[in-house]
Amino acid sequence: MDSETGNGGATDALPPPPPPVPEDLVPIKAEPEAKKKVMRVPMARRGLASKGQKAQLLTNHFKVNVSNVDGHFFHYSVALFYEDGRPVDAKGVGRKVIDKVHETYKSELDGKEFAYDGEKSLFTIGALPRNKLEFTVVLDSMNSIRNNGNASPDNDADKKRMRRSYQSKTFKVELSFAAKIPMQLIAQALRGQESENSQEALRVLDIILRQHAAKQGCLLVRQSFFHNDVKNFADVGGGVLGCRGFHSSFRTSQGGLSLNIDVSTTTIIQPGPVVDFLIANQNVKDPYSVDWAKAKRTLKNLRVKNNETSTEYKITGLSEKPCNQQLFSLRQKTKDENGEFETMEVTVYDYFVNYRKLDLRYSGDLPCINVGKPKKPIFLPIEFCTLVSSQRYTKSLNTMQRASLVEKSRQKPQERMRVLSAARNRNDYGTEPLLKSCGISISNGFTQVEGRVLQAPRLKVGNGEGFFPRNGRWNFNNKKLVDPTKIEKWAVANFSARCDIRNLVRDLIKCGNLKGIKIDDPFDVFEESPQNRRAPPVVRVEKMFDFIQSKFPDAPQFLLCLLPERKNSDLYGPWKKKCLAEFGIVTQCIAPMRVNDQYLTNVLLKINAKLGGLNSMLAVEHTPSIPIVSKSPTLILGMDVSHGQPGQSDVPSIAAVVSSRHWPSISRYRASVRTQSPKLEMVDSLFKKVSDTEDEGIMKEVLLDFYVSSAKRKPDQIIIFRDGVSESQFSQVLNIELDQIIEACKFLDDKWCPKFLLIIAQKNHHTKFFQPGSPDNVPPGTVIDNKVCHPRNNDFYMCAHAGMIGTTRPTHYHVLYDEIGFSADDLQELVHSLSYVYQRSTTAISVVAPICYAHLAATQMSQFMKFEDRSETSSSHGGTGVTSAGAVPVPQLPRLQENVCNSMFFC
Repeated sequence: MDSETGNGGATDALPPPPPPVPEDLVPIKAEPEAKKKVMRVPMARRGLASKGQKAQLLTNHFKVNVSNVDGHFFHYSVALFYEDGRPVDAKGVGRKVIDKVHETYKSELDGKEFAYDGEKSLFTIGALPRNKLEFTVVLDSMNSIRNNGNASPDNDADKKRMRRSYQSKTFKVELSFAAKIPMQLIAQALRGQESENSQEALRVLDIILRQHAAKQGCLLVRQSFFHNDVKNFADVGGGVLGCRGFHSSFRTSQGGLSLNIDVSTTTIIQPGPVVDFLIANQNVKDPYSVDWAKAKRTLKNLRVKNNETSTEYKITGLSEKPCNQQLFSLRQKTKDENGEFETMEVTVYDYFVNYRKLDLRYSGDLPCINVGKPKKPIFLPIEFCTLVSSQRYTKSLNTMQRASLVEKSRQKPQERMRVLSAARNRNDYGTEPLLKSCGISISNGFTQVEGRVLQAPRLKVGNGEGFFPRNGRWNFNNKKLVDPTKIEKWAVANFSARCDIRNLVRDLIKCGNLKGIKIDDPFDVFEESPQNRRAPPVVRVEKMFDFIQSKFPDAPQFLLCLLPERKNSDLYGPWKKKCLAEFGIVTQCIAPMRVNDQYLTNVLLKINAKLGGLNSMLAVEHTPSIPIVSKSPTLILGMDVSHGQPGQSDVPSIAAVVSSRHWPSISRYRASVRTQSPKLEMVDSLFKKVSDTEDEGIMKEVLLDFYVSSAKRKPDQIIIFRDGVSESQFSQVLNIELDQIIEACKFLDDKWCPKFLLIIAQKNHHTKFFQPGSPDNVPPGTVIDNKVCHPRNNDFYMCAHAGMIGTTRPTHYHVLYDEIGFSADDLQELVHSLSYVYQRSTTAISVVAPICYAHLAATQMSQFMKFEDRSETSSSHGGTGVTSAGAVPVPQLPRLQENVCNSMFFC
């Protein structure tokens, strides 16, 4: 103010003085201005690696030339309404309506071609005449529109019954300008200057591909397209077909824009009579044995054709009563005194048999298919309904179906190349008008890339022996384990498995001794009582434990459990939970079918790792001389989130974090597993502050274990391998998960600042590599970090394993963050080496071991919850947890007993 600066100034111009401050007022402390958080972004590539033997390879990317980069894509929002103003909610109508707009109003639209995504976005090259356009179109014969529940039958009597008489429908369409996307962004993306907008420009190109496939009548599943052709179908059992199609998408890479084409497989419903499908799906002998509650869930939203009228409908449910008891109101020709048509209650069966004079052979005692609305049902006898083709089967497959699908969809490298070349030529993208307008042309040949084959790391086994694995494989013939354990107090629990237990035990002990594992004779073999065999799984396990406890003087060190079924035994989850969470006993489940030396060796590898032993290790781990990792205490993490089966929206997701221990070892791990909100992709319990001094998060467990097991050293470096996230979620991993890990470290020690390396591992992509002129897969250790890799970001592809069946799927590693400062060579060598420390097998695996272990731990712990209701699970440990994502309460997993929680129980 003037008076303070000594400039004089008129006092009467000043505001009145402030009111006096009360003596007892405590001043409020001003909060320091919060620093704006700088968002981390994926790091740029620092250089290419050079180690390894060079190899010329081909990849399923087809080079794309773009000659028109000066134009613009114009984005319009699409809104569809019925004639009365109601928004259109039925799926599948959009494409037909927009096609009709394009056909009817071609001149008003300046003859522009559309790229429409089937929902709310439409793109053109160059602008439409106005920013907001409205059209009205009439679609004939709504029956033919798939996925639309308002279809009306052709038959007059049915029309009366439905009280609808129209055969066409009027739609209003609104197109509103939303954005302008310069094609220049594609060129920028190729120079590594990517942004949200450049992704949008590439999305338009992908939408053009989808539309191209839709016009050919394909089933669309994201960027994969499936032709309705019997040649592409393979029966996988249960009324389900595997359907082979193609994935195609545009990718930016160091070599420019490319079109990635790959074989893709989905599952579809077996078309044909609904009853035949249900009998196959539920594996029953006739329609009278069908579980109709299950059938209702399976059939909902599927499309059927009425055989009598050839009209197509969407199933909305089943009738409450059988066809011969289900009543509905049939309109009569006579009117009452109010002039209203009279109605009469008749059964669906009577209507079709007596009024329509149709023969019903077996539907009378079965529920009807409902194809109407909840308040206005339309019932059809089940034998008139046929499932139409090209409908996705979205339920999860059982073990047999999955095995059949994998077997029937695998292709050798040369066959896959031939099929992909044919697909590239058949799709004929050169004739697509929108791609032409963009000046896009696609080459015919596979892209050539230079790969490098890294040498397998030297492994160390017992008696100081070492060797180099050949072709990604080794064995323990005439070799001892590097750190074998002793098995002293143990027993066998046999759940009615049929096998010669005496010989099995004898051979196991003999095989163990050859490998260096000293195994005493078992305390006893506990045979399940025949009267318990039909009891529920949880009861059978309880009874077995009562039996063991009554005989065993104290807790056994180890239990070998014999299960009657090889896959998906209902006893597995309850047994593991009982052993690990309630008693802290290490256990191994087997279902012995063909027992030989190889089988017993594989079982012993798992038992040895679970009991704290080590089967083999890297020679550089023993020395120790792993670049960077051996010089300074280094913690290695593997993180993964697994979700419930498709369609199960209320099943909690399971987050698993596997961590290394006993530095400088990188072969020993433990796992922390927690539940979280269904379908939540980020691990949300890494740091869980419950008070100013207490953190109940996963990272505290991990860090304390590393400290205790690594001679009271804190990790100076933390290497994180994260699985199962797409590129759109990289930012969340970098800025949410990594922040939580840093917070957990700071909470333990405010002055402690470890350095981080964060790597994403992706298997769910469509890039494959081939050896030109060779029938074999690329050799194990193949790495590619050029040409098809990202123009800016630090990524590489690695095939660490020997692909024995089908075509090898490389793992795509994205290095998002590196404070440690690895060279490209050292990092790729570390990743390669971590594929050789997997204790369950004698082969290199396709992805680093910590990630494999995270999968195993999540899968095993999820079995704990399989046979419990919610209330029981919630009370098992710490009550119901409330997570941050939408605060959905989820049942908590039971904590493992202290003596097994740091073991490799998941092996």
